[in-house]
Amino acid sequence: MTEHHGGPSAKKLEEGRLLKELEAIHRTRHETLLHGSDEALVTHTKRMNELEHEYVRRHPQRAQTAARTRSGARARSGE
Repeated sequence: MTEHHGGPSAKKLEEGRLLKELEAIHRTRHETLLHGSDEALVTHTKRMNELEHEYVRRHPQRAQTAARTRSGARARSGE
């Protein structure tokens, strides 16, 4: 598998650009999973992880919705 560089380092992106990159990669994820080559999927996954980790690093206290937690999901399903 050849090495592919998927854009500028997430750490170097200004906030607005980081958010745009995240939106774009999430928008293309399903299509890449279904129809991309193995190499494309690996590259996409690496870039998505890099961007997501950078976002979480910058926003450790980000707002979390109770329904998006494990206990919130259990409450919805009646467990």
